[in-house]
Amino acid sequence: MVNEPDVVMEEGFPNATGREQSIKGMRTSEFCLHPAGDTPSSCRLFDAIASLCIPVIVSDDIELPFEGMIDYTEFSIFVSVGNAMRPKWLTNYLRNISKQQKDEFRRNLAGVQHIFEYENTHQSSKVSAPEDGAVNHIWKKIHQKLPMIQEAVIREKRKPEGASIPLRCHCT
Repeated sequence: MVNEPDVVMEEGFPNATGREQSIKGMRTSEFCLHPAGDTPSSCRLFDAIASLCIPVIVSDDIELPFEGMIDYTEFSIFVSVGNAMRPKWLTNYLRNISKQQKDEFRRNLAGVQHIFEYENTHQSSKVSAPEDGAVNHIWKKIHQKLPMIQEAVIREKRKPEGASIPLRCHCT
C-alpha cells in the first residue's frame, strides 16, 4: 500500500510528538488501518474512533472491547488477513465503498465515541462517570462475569485431591 496514490502510511514513535502527529493524521483520514496484534485492543482503535476515522480491522479472529454492548459492523470494516495481504486488494476494496456508506459509518462512529472516553473522576469529585461511558461499561462487564468466576473458584475448592477436572469457567 506504500506506493498507492492517496494512501498515507506513517510510522510514529510512542512519545508526545509521535502521538500528536498520529492523531492529526487520523483526523484527516477516511480510513485507519487496525491490524490485529498481540493484545485484544490497542490505542490505534481508540484513537481512530475518537478521530472519526473509519477503522479497517484486519484480522481473522479478534476480540474487541465492549463487544456485546456495541456492534462494530455499524462503524468498522472487517477484512481477512488473506485478503489484506493480496496486492492492491485492500485499496481497491476501500475505494469502492460509497460516500453514503462512509458517511453512515462516521455518523455511527460519532454515536459510540463517548463509550471509548475514560473519565478521570475522583472520589471527592461531585461529577460521576457518564452512565454509558467506558468506565461504567467495564464495571457492567465485571458484574456480568463475576458469578461465573465465583462458581469456578468454589468448584476448584471442592475438587478432590489428585482429580484432574478441567475448569468450566468461560469468563474471558
